[in-house]
Amino acid sequence: MTHKDIEKVLVTREEIAAAVKKLGQEITADYGDKEIVVIGILRGAAVFMTDIIREIDLYMDIDFMSVSSYGDGTESTGQVKIIKDLDTNVRGKHILIVEDIIDTGRTLKHLVELFEYRQAASIKIATLLDKPERRIMKDIMPNYVGIEIPNEFVVGYGLDFQQKYRNLPYIGVLKPEIYQ
Repeated sequence: MTHKDIEKVLVTREEIAAAVKKLGQEITADYGDKEIVVIGILRGAAVFMTDIIREIDLYMDIDFMSVSSYGDGTESTGQVKIIKDLDTNVRGKHILIVEDIIDTGRTLKHLVELFEYRQAASIKIATLLDKPERRIMKDIMPNYVGIEIPNEFVVGYGLDFQQKYRNLPYIGVLKPEIYQ
């Protein structure tokens, strides 16, 4: 039923799986023998996070934050609101933030500053999708990028529009008449 709202498939299930595997290998190699805290940004990154942690061969703790800057719209409001904070104390720990997509960078800028304030030993960012064309916060650059995409409104594999389409097994471009 949800597939009918998709204009085109931008990233296939197979391309996602290949990107996740590659990222897991890169992260494992980069951290070496360090233990990490993997922080998934809910809700969008939940699907990506469950897949990527199985590709990372390191000792890790996992935690989640729920952060909002979109509300029910398609554009970031610029206001970052923490809805659910971490249960883990990040002081002195190596943090890997897992995000579904980086768009303007506002949310991640806020989170990086928060984790710096909380005295994390290091902070890196892994994202499945990067939309650099839309970046406003130019100093926010992900350390690990699965796939760079053009400036289109995408859903699927955890990404939503008004809490729908997260269950699509691919990344699709939503038909404009659905969100306009």
